[in-house]
Amino acid sequence: MRVFSFVPYACDGILVSVEADIRRAIPGIDITGLAAGAVREARERVRAAFRNSNLKFPADRVLINLAPAGIKKDGAGLDLPIALAIMAAAEMVPYPGDIMALGELELSGAVRAGRGVLPAVSSGLSAGIRDFIVPAENASEAALLEEGAICGVNTLEEAMAALLCKMEQGCFPCRHRANGLPEELPAAGPLPYSAGSEGDFSDVNGQARYKRAMEIAMAGGHNLLVFGPPGIGKTMLARRAGSIMAPLTRDEAVEVTKLHSLAGQLLGNGGSDIQPTMLIKQPPFRAPHHSASMEGILGGGKSIRPGEISLAHYGVLFLDEAPEFKVNTLQALREPLEDKIITISRAEGSVRLPAAFQLIMASNPCPCGRLGMNAKHRSAACYCSAHEIERYWKRFGGALLDRIELRVVAQSGGIGKETNETSAIIRKRVIKAVEIQRERFKPDNIRQNTGCVRAPRRNADIGAGMIRSFCPLTAKAGPALKQASEKLDFSGRACYSVLRVARTIADLDGKDTIDIEHILEAVQHRRYGEDPYDVFAAKEDAQ
Repeated sequence: MRVFSFVPYACDGILVSVEADIRRAIPGIDITGLAAGAVREARERVRAAFRNSNLKFPADRVLINLAPAGIKKDGAGLDLPIALAIMAAAEMVPYPGDIMALGELELSGAVRAGRGVLPAVSSGLSAGIRDFIVPAENASEAALLEEGAICGVNTLEEAMAALLCKMEQGCFPCRHRANGLPEELPAAGPLPYSAGSEGDFSDVNGQARYKRAMEIAMAGGHNLLVFGPPGIGKTMLARRAGSIMAPLTRDEAVEVTKLHSLAGQLLGNGGSDIQPTMLIKQPPFRAPHHSASMEGILGGGKSIRPGEISLAHYGVLFLDEAPEFKVNTLQALREPLEDKIITISRAEGSVRLPAAFQLIMASNPCPCGRLGMNAKHRSAACYCSAHEIERYWKRFGGALLDRIELRVVAQSGGIGKETNETSAIIRKRVIKAVEIQRERFKPDNIRQNTGCVRAPRRNADIGAGMIRSFCPLTAKAGPALKQASEKLDFSGRACYSVLRVARTIADLDGKDTIDIEHILEAVQHRRYGEDPYDVFAAKEDAQ
């Protein structure tokens, strides 16, 4: 007798067939199929759950096989399918056919919620499975795909009753849904682990150039570096990025929700009244502390899980006090920024995790943070040596900085000198620009204009071979770019970055071609950031 289950692993997971066989021998449970510690311990949890649920456990030898046998399985989510497979083998319930079960059992027989339920249901549907028994707390998550029959259970007894009901009546004792994901689903709201959407852009006084750079970044998916003295709003404004982001499409929302489910960061609402209320439609905003490990940022670990860059997929990874992160962690971000994926290699093979994120970094210009401040008072003076400042800034590395399209020097002053736009006004412009890009990068348009198969998602993803097709310049814009690149000694990547940013600025203006003003603004957002002493140059230019 077999019951299907699922083990979360990397960004997909493993579909597992739980097979049970009962034979006359000394009573006990044997588990085969490369079961890790948590799975082997299921023997005692399942036996106690049977007894405390007033169910008779078979007084024979029980063999549990987890197929495919050559892949290691870990986690407690196999408890419920093991228990149901034993019931079917002992003829306590009729053979249920192809069903998938997920859930950890408590000794009392209660079923605990687990992670990876949404990708488990997706994998089951792809394999032709249409019936699913999941913990009640995960029922709303399992229902997001709106296919198959989902039954949420709180106890082992309820799971047994659901199987009996299915055999007698042909369906689970729960409401069924029509196939197909609705066109519009309510957003999940701010996630409890998200650091974004804290307030409104109008809360931040001044910083007009920084706000404009944030608008361009959110519209085109560009990376951004902001640096300047402490206390002038670098972090405050960055944490408001979520308030101007365009919502995700349906396919993007499902993909993001699966990743967060695999990481165990979705919360169920419990109950049998299944409603699709947990789809993440707002782009994620991740802000890890600078003490985070490399595995925490990039992903990996003993049982490979998505890291912060994968949890920021289609959203923002914000590194506050970026030079305080480990140097090897910062430098490891270069390839994911370029390739939009990260490959984690282990002895047993390689795993590819999605990482289509945009990077926002905030930094002080020096270790003490006072470089560039108005040092009228001794307490505001910078006491860092030139060597300390150089060593501090070199933690970024030229290769990483070259991948940052927008660089902004945040400056003090300007409080009360301008009328601050609200996030709602800026968000409308961002959404309009994003819709232009979604139309531009439809697969049919990509094949027609460039012959390429892989379509960009935002302007920041435009490849070198597509620049000519999607970044047309006016007669004056071309010479302006050439002159600026020669004067500022831009690299080839920097020139392409300027064009991509100019494309986004033109989209915000509703223009089809890139004009000279778009190029000049893009250059202004690129000219600083190679040197911490740019805080003085930016101040002189502002004056």
